[in-house]
Amino acid sequence: MKKEEKLSRKIKRLLRRLGFPRWLHHFGPKKFELWQHIFAFVVMAVCRLSLRRVEKFLAMLSYKVPTFSALCKSRKRISPTLFQKLMALTAGYPHQCVAIDSTGISKQNPSHHYIKRIDRKRPVKNYVKQSSLFDVQRRTFVSLRVRSKPRHDVKDAKYLLKRVEVRSTLFGDTAYDAEWLHEFCFNRKIQTQIKPRKNVKKGFYRRKQMKNYSKDLYHQRSLIESGFSSLKRKYGGFTLAKNIQAIKTEACCKAIAYNMRLLN
Repeated sequence: MKKEEKLSRKIKRLLRRLGFPRWLHHFGPKKFELWQHIFAFVVMAVCRLSLRRVEKFLAMLSYKVPTFSALCKSRKRISPTLFQKLMALTAGYPHQCVAIDSTGISKQNPSHHYIKRIDRKRPVKNYVKQSSLFDVQRRTFVSLRVRSKPRHDVKDAKYLLKRVEVRSTLFGDTAYDAEWLHEFCFNRKIQTQIKPRKNVKKGFYRRKQMKNYSKDLYHQRSLIESGFSSLKRKYGGFTLAKNIQAIKTEACCKAIAYNMRLLN
């Protein structure tokens, strides 16, 4: 119970630092505060529970939380920006070196033993794409973006970098070797450590950034892969939500829990 009480105090403190109001809606009913909704979502992500189960689970621990139907509605009403700001606050500041990469979150979680018993082929991969910025020094997730359909990795690079102040270096694999990304980072005084594509030498800003490229430093990029692995092992590599906004909320809650070092 001490750990659970500590988590509730942390969430209250984070919301107070961000200056968010006490209630979810100014004109709505004043029965449950905003921190109670956020607390339920974080516990749901950490324990891999559904909305019904998290309500019963927290009720057994003598916590007053909204009903599962109220949580379902609030998950749609609360802006993803709130969770993004909470994640950025738990990631620490400033960010000297960050790595960028993407991973897939499965929408299905079938039992492979049952599939084998009924002699059925494995289901078609159905997943959403999550692109993330990872602080390689603090080992925390700084920002993320979730897409319902697969897109090229470099499409989300500018979106993620605009929401974070990076002071030194950006690590990325070959998929992020684009001239416009080198130019964007050069104008922000960010050194790119991106593995170059084969037989590609054109580009004014690419050549400028490649002067300081180091293979030894580039290997720090693999730390984001370790971060994805740790996140999925702790909180699952699948999502229980169906709506894209609910999937974004769940992904942010997992990143917040990871930044606060909440174990199962």
